[in-house]
Amino acid sequence: MTGLPRRRLLGFAGAGVALAGAGAAVGALSSSRPSSDQVRLTGAEAVPFHGEHQAGITTPAQDRMHFVALDVTTTKRAELVSLLQEWTEAARRMTAGQEAAEGGAVGGNAQAPPKDTGEALDLPPSALTLTIGFGPSLFDERFGLAGSKPAKLIDLPRFPGDDLDERRTGGDLCVQACANDPQVAVHAIRNLVRIGFGRVSVRWSQLGFGRTSSTSTAQATPRNLFGFKDGTNNVKAEDGDALREHVWVAPGDGPDWLVGGTYLVARRIRMHVEIWDRTSLAEQEQIVGRTKGVGAPLGQVAEFDPVDLHVKGKGGLPVIGATAHVRLASAEHLGGVRVLRRGYNFTDGSDGLGHLDAGLFFLCFNRDTGKQFVPMQAALAAGDKMMEYLEHNGSGHFAVPPGVREGGFWGDTLFT
Repeated sequence: MTGLPRRRLLGFAGAGVALAGAGAAVGALSSSRPSSDQVRLTGAEAVPFHGEHQAGITTPAQDRMHFVALDVTTTKRAELVSLLQEWTEAARRMTAGQEAAEGGAVGGNAQAPPKDTGEALDLPPSALTLTIGFGPSLFDERFGLAGSKPAKLIDLPRFPGDDLDERRTGGDLCVQACANDPQVAVHAIRNLVRIGFGRVSVRWSQLGFGRTSSTSTAQATPRNLFGFKDGTNNVKAEDGDALREHVWVAPGDGPDWLVGGTYLVARRIRMHVEIWDRTSLAEQEQIVGRTKGVGAPLGQVAEFDPVDLHVKGKGGLPVIGATAHVRLASAEHLGGVRVLRRGYNFTDGSDGLGHLDAGLFFLCFNRDTGKQFVPMQAALAAGDKMMEYLEHNGSGHFAVPPGVREGGFWGDTLFT
């Protein structure tokens, strides 16, 4: 039992269906392991932490999420860099199924607080990924980063119908934890926050369940809380050309430190499910522009049949109406714009008036938010019939640095 901590050993045992025997486990730790977007998740295995891009973007979407936005409370650049280095080491360990630090929950000084909170002991890695982003406010005068702020890291405009709660908006930093076990995701965020005590504070956070999009062709399309399949036409990990065109920051896009990274948009969208549930099936399908059963575009037969905005029905009117969600969100309507979606359902109890506080925590990754997410959301906010059932009450925009190389740390291309 020396060398590999208990959680790590248990993690590989749990991942036995994917990694047959100790030899395979050792292989998974070597530098020759596949990148995160090449992994075919079975649920319990570890996702590689290092790579050209951060894991948790094109990685096949896991079932659970814990997203947190943080304010940096220290004003010292050295302390911020030290924090990112400590977080990176903890993230390396936790995504491999280890405790957050050597010694962990029970192996350290009994007279000192444990270096791991312990709730993930005995649990496998559960495909945990941790993805960090830097908000516009990080690039103020505190850390000497103003000259490195990406021009495309804009403050999002206020869209028609937005009812943003400042307590759920913004942040200097964000971390997205995705896993197939909610306790593993929560453990990861909790320990990063614990490590950051005195240097960061939680601004807001969101738990999510039931992914609402697929990021791999190997995954079935899930359903949102309106009961419809969501994200059928999402950009997929297997489509390298689409990722390069729509997701990854490329040389020449600027700034150089962000090449290989992307931009993350987070939106907390409350869905007024009680009103939706009193809407007829026919009207629901007209609003969405797809059938509720198989998810086929109206006028087509199967889910993955191409959306044809020109099919006419009775009276020569388009089968997919002018205010249908799929029309307004389509690449054809938006001049070719696409984003990589990675959202989750959420329920946060009730609002005190007998209504569920439930909805979609929308996450998307794109190469240029001002040219991709903003026009898409502007079109939806202005014309989407579905907006009558939605309330956007949380928002954030973050620059996501490229992946971490062996020996590097989160954001090292920005700080070194």
